[in-house]
Amino acid sequence: MGFWDVIAGRTRPKQANLDSLFLLPSAAITLQAAAGLLPTGAGSVCFRGAAGAAFHDTQDDIVELLRAAPEAPDVNVSRDEFGYTWLEVEHDPSDIAGLCTDLHAVNTTLESQGFGPGLLCSLVPFADASGRTVGLVYLYKQGTFYPFAPKRPQERDNLLELQVRDLLSGELPVEDDLARWLALWGAPGL
Repeated sequence: MGFWDVIAGRTRPKQANLDSLFLLPSAAITLQAAAGLLPTGAGSVCFRGAAGAAFHDTQDDIVELLRAAPEAPDVNVSRDEFGYTWLEVEHDPSDIAGLCTDLHAVNTTLESQGFGPGLLCSLVPFADASGRTVGLVYLYKQGTFYPFAPKRPQERDNLLELQVRDLLSGELPVEDDLARWLALWGAPGL
């Protein structure tokens, strides 16, 4: 950052560190041991689609690549009510490392093809035997995670979110600003 940037109050945005997704298998062990939360096997990447053939070709290539794997996961593409695209991947719940690899591949492919500014987040849901669910949300533009725990329609389990934050603060880069802990109502897998 230069002298004039400091004077003008401009800052560089924090860069995403997509390799942080590979910290999730370790975090999954902590969630299981301390809170009884297990990975559901689902995961998704949320992004703003772009107009044009290049974007659609890239999205088609990603889906084709994921489906071509020897033990291909289920892959689904959907749009939410806000116009964001969700690319969903479904693995065996015991294969969280494979899920994280696929989510990383989706993010890096979109980024390398110039669609990084449209990336919003990645989501990996967990659930316990009583039916409580919590999603670990990776904010692409912040490079941090936060927990989102829907309780009922339009109601969050804030206590569970804070418990998960406290459990994982030493393992994951956790978002400090609670205002960025956005609700992802209707997100795939939650």
